Amino acid sequence: MIFVTVGTHEQPFDRLIQYMDDMKREELLDEEIVIQTGYSTYEPKYCTWQRLYPYKKMMELIDEARIVITHGGPSSFIMPLQIGKIPIVVPRQKKFNEHVNDHQVYFTQEVANRNRNILTVINIEELDDIIINYDRITKSMQSGNHSNNAKFNAAFEKIVDEMFEERY
Repeated sequence: MIFVTVGTHEQPFDRLIQYMDDMKREELLDEEIVIQTGYSTYEPKYCTWQRLYPYKKMMELIDEARIVITHGGPSSFIMPLQIGKIPIVVPRQKKFNEHVNDHQVYFTQEVANRNRNILTVINIEELDDIIINYDRITKSMQSGNHSNNAKFNAAFEKIVDEMFEERY
């Protein structure tokens, strides 16, 4: 199953929802596609969908999904990272009236470059190839959420341990 979420931002993200619905219509994917459409106006005809899912149901869908596709909101793509999945992230873009500016584009590209644990898709025409080749592409990537706080705490703990080892 592929799970798609566009978050709860009030501007529609019809471009992603329609693209996924078209992939299903054209039978490019033979697995179920479940979409959380948010405030989008396009209603899928070939995919299972609901405007909003409760948090618990979202986590269940993310856990069950083979692939999770999200918009560029951090809350949406961190959810799959927390359970060890590599999400495909399609950031909303200003030129399509999906957001007020392109901060999702810049932010997700930076996260992808730094952490190498998300796949960012700027040109939606590349999405089908990434989905079809997802397993091959992600095989060598690091999954999960890499917390800077956890890294800091581990380094700090090492310093403290070394200080006490030297004294006693």
